[in-house]
Amino acid sequence: MARAPRSNLEKIVERLASHYGPPAPSITNDPFELILLESVAYLVTDERREEAFKLLRKLVGTKPSEILAASKDDLLRVTNLGGMGAEMRAGRLREIALIATTEFGGDLQTALELPLAKAKQALRKFPSIGEPGAEKILLFTQTYPVAALDSNGLRVLLRLGFGEEKKNYTAGYRSVQEAIKSELVNDCDWLIRAHLLLRRHGKELCKTTRPLCEKCSVRSSCAYFKRVRTASGSERVKATTRFNS
Repeated sequence: MARAPRSNLEKIVERLASHYGPPAPSITNDPFELILLESVAYLVTDERREEAFKLLRKLVGTKPSEILAASKDDLLRVTNLGGMGAEMRAGRLREIALIATTEFGGDLQTALELPLAKAKQALRKFPSIGEPGAEKILLFTQTYPVAALDSNGLRVLLRLGFGEEKKNYTAGYRSVQEAIKSELVNDCDWLIRAHLLLRRHGKELCKTTRPLCEKCSVRSSCAYFKRVRTASGSERVKATTRFNS
């Protein structure tokens, strides 16, 4: 039997779970495939990204050696399905495979076995993988129970009142992580569930602009809702500008 939520963040995650239902599992928990998943598509829906990734698996394969041996036409078929910048992203897939081969002998398990800070540093050798991306890989592979957040989840937590908005994305990310540290469950399954639910909430209701607060199941805990929806005139403009920037 699951224990009752203890922290405010746990209660928020439970309310999101009640609203959205159990999140669908990630299409992969393999570290190299998670990196490919980031580059196979750009500015498309999750469904389209998964379609492109599945085509890569079927047409080319997802081992570094398979990508390096693939024809340009096959890689372009995949990246064209994944949206704009297809030729650049096809080249990036090869670059990712080359890094995996030359730096890690084709097996990223060696990176996962490093201490946390060094593991993140190793994964950041890949293009488009910053600290949040490296932490997501370490979490979704169940290597380290870290509070990985994407931009949607970060926005949700900032609006809820965790951390402070910063001009620098990395600074804002770290501010939120510090703010939620004492409220986390030290368990990869829970953290993955929280990541997926916060991300979905940010994409569907707590949008960058015109958030659908009237449909939000956590608005009673939301600093954004209290500040913006109860403000008027110039105060509302200032509040909206701050939280939507």
